[in-house]
Order: sequence, then structure tokens, then C-alpha cells
Amino acid sequence: MLRLRTKLFDGLFGLWTMCLGPCIPVLAWLQRPGLTRAAIRIWTNGAFALMRLVLGLRYREEGLENKHPGGPCIYVCNHQSTWETLAFNRLVPDICMVAKHELRRIPVFGWYLANAPMILVDRGAGGRALAAMITEARREAAKGRSILIFPEGTRVGVEERCKFQPGLIALYRKLDLPVVPVAHNAGCFWRADGKAAGTVTLSYLPAVPAGLPAAEAMAGVEALLDAEKDRLARSGA
Repeated sequence: MLRLRTKLFDGLFGLWTMCLGPCIPVLAWLQRPGLTRAAIRIWTNGAFALMRLVLGLRYREEGLENKHPGGPCIYVCNHQSTWETLAFNRLVPDICMVAKHELRRIPVFGWYLANAPMILVDRGAGGRALAAMITEARREAAKGRSILIFPEGTRVGVEERCKFQPGLIALYRKLDLPVVPVAHNAGCFWRADGKAAGTVTLSYLPAVPAGLPAAEAMAGVEALLDAEKDRLARSGA
């Protein structure tokens, strides 16, 4: 049943994504970011409806008092699956996500993600990529948008560890924004062998204020996320 539900969901999600493909030329021509983000919310809400109806997969949020620290912030989230890249378009609709450049190549899906808006990082460009990321993040933060980064840089298994990439420290130093750590256990359900029924838990931890020594503050964020990720993994097992 797990594989059957997974195949059914994947097929329906692909069809739903392709249904929004004809909107791309119109949205690209109109150049109205608010309208594009509205289309992205419709797409994301449809995806979550399919998760609920086909997979029996839901989510809940903990620590909601920490979710919005009173202005733009940097959300720092562990990365286990595609689920969280979809989820944040729903959870924080006007967020700007930092992601790898390769995602833009995916038909339809890539266009919508790139115009969410998203900061696409060419990981092979080294220091130039880091500088471009900072410039774009500053521009989006000036518009009142929060920034989302997956500091592990790649998907990491539920019980695995991966050192944070330098992009997070650079953002913290240059943007002068608080950091909200977010842990989740989506990998317990959105797995390599299929997508299981259950409830993904997201936990928003207390914000780390701007202006602290960057290396020390981000090491603390990494330790907090690892501990919370372990707790949620046990609850989702």
C-alpha cells in the first residue's frame, strides 16, 4: 500500500504541476510578483491537499510563539526531503528561499520555485556565489521578506549529521537579522522507499538575536537543531 499510495501521489502531483504550466507565459509577461506568489500558494495548497487525501500525511507546528519574531528574520531549517521546500511556501507565504541552482532546470516546478522568489546558488562558483547570495538576500530582506536557508547544503537522513555550510554565518553577519531555528521530522514519512501516512512535526525554536559573535551563535544554532531533530525523529519513528 505504501508504494501504491506513493505512485498515485507522485502521478497526481505531476499532473497538478503540469496543469499550472500554461500559467507561466502569462505570469512571466505580466511581471506581477504578487500574482506569481498567489499562483504558487494555489499550487502548494493543492500539493498539500493531495498529501492529506492520498497519503494521509499531515503536519503540525510547535513553538508558534517563536515563528514570527516581529519582523524579517533568517529561518534555519534542517533538510531531509522535498516536503520542507514545499511547506515553507505555505507556512511563510512571502519567504525567500536559498536553494541550489539545479532546481531551476525542473520543468514547471523549477519556474515556480525560482519565482517564489528564490535565491539560486551555483555551488560550483565558490566565493562569487556567496557574494551574490548576500546581495540578493539583502535586497529581499529590504522588502520585508524573511530568508530561509537549509545550512546542511543537501538532504541529510533522519539520524545523520552534517556540518553547516558557511552561507549561514555569512548571512547572519551581513544581514543583521535574528535567526529562527526550525527542526522537523519530514524524513520519517517522506522516505526513499515511499511516502508514509502520519503527521510531520515542525518545531520553531526561540530566536537568536542579531549582532552576536557569528561563529559562536551559529554553533549554538547547529547544536539546538541537532538536538531538536533527534527528539522529533524519536516521536516520528
